[in-house]
Amino acid sequence: MQLTAPVIRVAPIPSAHPYVRHVLTGGGIDLLPDPPPPGAPDGRWWPPVMCDAAWVTANRNDFDVMHIHFGTESFPAEHLRSLVRALRTSGRPLVYTLHDLENPQLIDQAQHLEHLDILVPAADAVVTLTAGAAAAIRRRWGRVAEVVAHPHVLALDADAPAGRRSDAAVLGVHLRDIRPGTDAVRAVATLLDAVDRLRAQGVAAVARVQVNDRVRDEAAREIVTALVAAHPAAELHRSERLDDAALTRSIADLDVAVLPYRTGTHSGWAELCWDLGVPVAGPRVGYVGEQHPEDFAAFDAGDGDALARAVRRLLAAAPRAGSAGRAARLTERRRRRTTDAAAITAAHTAVYKRVLAAPPAPADLAAPLEPAELAA
Repeated sequence: MQLTAPVIRVAPIPSAHPYVRHVLTGGGIDLLPDPPPPGAPDGRWWPPVMCDAAWVTANRNDFDVMHIHFGTESFPAEHLRSLVRALRTSGRPLVYTLHDLENPQLIDQAQHLEHLDILVPAADAVVTLTAGAAAAIRRRWGRVAEVVAHPHVLALDADAPAGRRSDAAVLGVHLRDIRPGTDAVRAVATLLDAVDRLRAQGVAAVARVQVNDRVRDEAAREIVTALVAAHPAAELHRSERLDDAALTRSIADLDVAVLPYRTGTHSGWAELCWDLGVPVAGPRVGYVGEQHPEDFAAFDAGDGDALARAVRRLLAAAPRAGSAGRAARLTERRRRRTTDAAAITAAHTAVYKRVLAAPPAPADLAAPLEPAELAA
């Protein structure tokens, strides 16, 4: 008689984030839902309620392993030290996926680095998305991180539009709400310079800049607006925050997507572009280029000539928006994403089984932890 493997109950932080849902698509894993934060509207998971020592102590019989992805910026460092102590006292292992060596939501990285100095050494297992990030983790903390690729961003059952064909190659940058990690003015100025260079070389190209009505940096948006208005081959699309379907269509219409990053480590945006068959040009920031190197061309931020050369390489290798080749590429990428989803889920499940099978942390590690101890 074959016994069914026990379900592993995971307390994910957060549970509702699409990334978390997409890395665990198979059976054998039960994700606890996000407890609603006091006073938060429906569907909002932050600040994450499970990321709390008192919650761990009160709910330790309801989960087997905690897995932190996002949301720690809501808390001071001592809050995370208390969380680690509670997990050790309760005998519950911690898995930490290090998405960002630099947090693109923050200007001052000091708190984020302090959090990493707590969570990376304390975790029973560390996961990251690229070999480059894993090497950085090993250099800084001496930890060997499990490398598990980023999953799909576009839902596997969602429409994947092939975009609309245009006579000129459309090079687009989405600034969204201009968060701290977005180098909006330099990104747009570099894009416009690249368009000028391409047109001078006989390549029909236009720039398309998308930005939200509500942004975090209004001064930057006004400069961007003036730059685009003064350029004969550029257009500004300003709107409310695009919903998923509108965002998908907006990206699909591009021949090349240009990333506007100032800081960061990995990119969910690059993954969504890959889902949609759109090649990406990005500045040399973090390890984004390792996510899909066959579909990515790097340039130095501020260097319009380098961006123009990157765009030419991508246009020569990728099918244009609205073409039969783009449609075929979408079909192949959906197939690959479906296959990869099972492997990504299996990799996470293996990590959970490994930490659950390991001996519990020594009792003396349940004592208060200081930064020096955690970094040892």
